[in-house]
Amino acid sequence: MTSTDAPPPFGGRLLIGATGSAAVAMLPMYISALRGAFTGTVTVVMTHTAGIFLPPHTVGLFADRVVTGTAPDDWAHENHETLAAEHDMMAVLPATANMLSVTATGAVPNMLSATITAADFPVVFFPVMAGEMWRKPAVQRNVEQVRQDGYHVVDPPWGQRYDVGLGGFVETPMPPAPPQFVEVIREFMPQR
Repeated sequence: MTSTDAPPPFGGRLLIGATGSAAVAMLPMYISALRGAFTGTVTVVMTHTAGIFLPPHTVGLFADRVVTGTAPDDWAHENHETLAAEHDMMAVLPATANMLSVTATGAVPNMLSATITAADFPVVFFPVMAGEMWRKPAVQRNVEQVRQDGYHVVDPPWGQRYDVGLGGFVETPMPPAPPQFVEVIREFMPQR
């Protein structure tokens, strides 16, 4: 593919939901890849646990805005309603089994899940979890319910990763490669 064959840049207002998985540490790599084609704004809303794995101030080096919901002084202007109103699309990366369950049941225990519920735009989940978790009937039921409710769940590719706790490689669902992530965002971002 030559540079003239590359897809044109695209824009919009993207909200990325970051959940509490060790895979969230790769989020800056995804935002950097996105910046190669995406001319719009990127806001990241992080769960409390995501902020333990990856400090919000680090995410702020890559995103236009980072929202954690931890400062009560910000709640009047940074809440689920304002986040939903200010964006065109949401990508949840990584999407944990917990976040899929919360979404499937309509629960709203944090700002990210409340924003997902308030969204009237495309919401795309990129599941990342242990293979044993992904195969569980309950997780698969939640994925199906999330899809039936109108959300999009990208089936994760499988691959080998080193598990420090087990001291060896395991076969597991993986996050998409950054170029695939960018293409999914391009596909679901509404044209303005």
